[in-house]
Amino acid sequence: MDILPDIFEDTETAFANLTNGGLQKAKALFTLVGNNSLVNIGSTLANFALSLHLPVSPLFKFTVYNHFCGGETFGECKKTVQKLEKSNVGVLLNYGVELKETEEDFDKTIARNLEAIAFAGKNKSVKALCIKITGFARFGLFEKIRNAEKLTAEEKKEFTAVKKRFEKLCEAAFENEVALYVDAEESWIQNPLDELVEEAMSKYNRKQCIVFNTFQMYRWDRLDYLQQQIERANAGNYFLGAKLVRGAYMEKERVRAVEMSYDSPIHKNKKAVDKDFDEAIKICLSNIKRVYLCVASHSEPSNLYAMKQMDKMKIEHSSHKIYFSQLYGMGDNMTFNQAKLGFNATKYLPYGPVRDVIPYLMRRAQENTSVAGQTGRELSLINKEIKRRKNS
Repeated sequence: MDILPDIFEDTETAFANLTNGGLQKAKALFTLVGNNSLVNIGSTLANFALSLHLPVSPLFKFTVYNHFCGGETFGECKKTVQKLEKSNVGVLLNYGVELKETEEDFDKTIARNLEAIAFAGKNKSVKALCIKITGFARFGLFEKIRNAEKLTAEEKKEFTAVKKRFEKLCEAAFENEVALYVDAEESWIQNPLDELVEEAMSKYNRKQCIVFNTFQMYRWDRLDYLQQQIERANAGNYFLGAKLVRGAYMEKERVRAVEMSYDSPIHKNKKAVDKDFDEAIKICLSNIKRVYLCVASHSEPSNLYAMKQMDKMKIEHSSHKIYFSQLYGMGDNMTFNQAKLGFNATKYLPYGPVRDVIPYLMRRAQENTSVAGQTGRELSLINKEIKRRKNS
């Protein structure tokens, strides 16, 4: 099939699930998110309101939360999953609770993730569970490990508990045949996280791919790391799960590099990032016998590139080894048109109590304002569909 370069302009398919009112609401939301000053002020006020335990949840649920999240409960999530399923779109589920620091919070997060794995096992449209290891482990602990600092007896005990939690999730995912996508995090803690994931892949990815690592391609060293991981998987006779993203901590990474006087791990410009991202797609597809791939991107050129490369290499659109994903509430012109063409299209779907998910939503809003043109593109597509409906 010859994939047309303007396939992502089909707004009728993209927004088929939205009513006219839903389109107007999305337009208002992206207009707000596109204003950097308003987002920064809103984030400050939201965090302040949370610290004072003010009743802000209803306001957030009606606006930002409902647009970008699947629901507070699995019952609410199931309705969202079923709605997406009608368009042949799957789900990557994420318990969107962040910024926790206590052992009690960590154990609670593990319990919620185990419930999510069980939910996914019974709902085949849920293709994977996405997790952050620092969702159930202290950030400072991994900093100390990364810096090769000697751990105290208490910290060794703490790290053993972290490994047991992660093992518990991997075992549950394996038993339920649910993929586990492990998010990448800041570069200065990434190495010990990678080691945990590599060990889990070598154990659980023998017959199928259960554990996936995430490769942030805005880092200039990740292409070499990806190739090394493919070689390691070949030598160890297990499957490599590779989720490709551009990255989520660019500003923070660059600021820290300047403050601490070391070379930034981030590419100097977007062109270099795009080049590495597309090269990573090509490498994964060229090694498809060993690699399971998730292209998690809002870049239309990269999505088109992956789709065309699959056709060029004669890889079936519905291959169980290749998925595409965009955030729920964004990139619908890609997701639903990919699904229409028979590709494995998915939505990254956060869920959880509104109050606990607000920090996640604020971070996403701030990320979106820093991505040149992304919010504007969403608005232009929404306006195009509103105009099409008026004229039809």
